[in-house]
Amino acid sequence: MSESNIVLHLKQGDTKALKEVYTMYRTEFLAFSKKFSVNNEDALDCYQDAIIAIQEQAIKGKLDDLKSSLKTYLFGIGKYMMYEKARKNNRTILHVAPQEEVAVVEVSYHEEANEQQLKLKEGLQKLGKKCREVLHLFYYRGFTIDEITDHLNYENKNVVKSQKSRCLKQLKSIINDF
Repeated sequence: MSESNIVLHLKQGDTKALKEVYTMYRTEFLAFSKKFSVNNEDALDCYQDAIIAIQEQAIKGKLDDLKSSLKTYLFGIGKYMMYEKARKNNRTILHVAPQEEVAVVEVSYHEEANEQQLKLKEGLQKLGKKCREVLHLFYYRGFTIDEITDHLNYENKNVVKSQKSRCLKQLKSIINDF
């Protein structure tokens, strides 16, 4: 079944289409979840919640003009849910992404931070307010570039991409100077 047909069937509340989406991406999502330091049970919970959210979005018609693939949209929802799960478990996950490879640095409030985590924390504090805000929205809150564009009232998404790139370079430079 094509992606547009799947969305159409989801919109109509078709449980077969929902099961198809669930089984189609489950294994990949669980592998993807390893990047976010959540256990398999939490990852599976997030995946199931994301599947339900996808169907709700389809029923509301919000997937009619989907700009990405269904998989990308599903994984984006799941990623945000994993961030929330980590936050509720009293953990902060900070990401630094050189060339879109995500390096996860996790700090538990009950543990002492290691040297790399301290450098990252200090580097973030030395960044300007706008940089901190863009990086926080993208890496911690899981906003997409389009969502950041709207949230911070930027002119267009290319401005946000450039800002994010400059901020990451600046953060890397600060960290390397320590």
